[in-house]
Amino acid sequence: MKTAELVFNKMFNSDMFSQWLNIEKILTNEGHCILKMQVRSDMMNGHNVAHGGISYSLADSAFAFACNSYNQLSLSIETSITHTNAIRENDILIAEAKLITQSKKIGTYEVIVKNQEDIIVAVFKGVCYRTSQNVI
Repeated sequence: MKTAELVFNKMFNSDMFSQWLNIEKILTNEGHCILKMQVRSDMMNGHNVAHGGISYSLADSAFAFACNSYNQLSLSIETSITHTNAIRENDILIAEAKLITQSKKIGTYEVIVKNQEDIIVAVFKGVCYRTSQNVI
């Protein structure tokens, strides 16, 4: 099994929040992760659209799995998200995190979140600090 897969499994098994989201892994490689989830009724806000924290949380999880995929414990130091389209109950969201640039200590990632119609619903940027510790 690839290192990125082993890291994903270790992290996911301890990540109760990602499990609460019912995240499914589509792909994990070094610097790259694709996750999928379905939006539930308990994720809706007062305007009957998904709470912004839902797409943010999915993107943040994809970011975390991607930046740790090198087996170098990495922690987010800055993130931002732009919500581009409303998310509805039962939408299927797919978040794809990709490495943009990486140095010895800093990694920058972009996460694109799309719905089941391949419409971009959010764009997330994350910067991580790469420690000297291993994940596994």
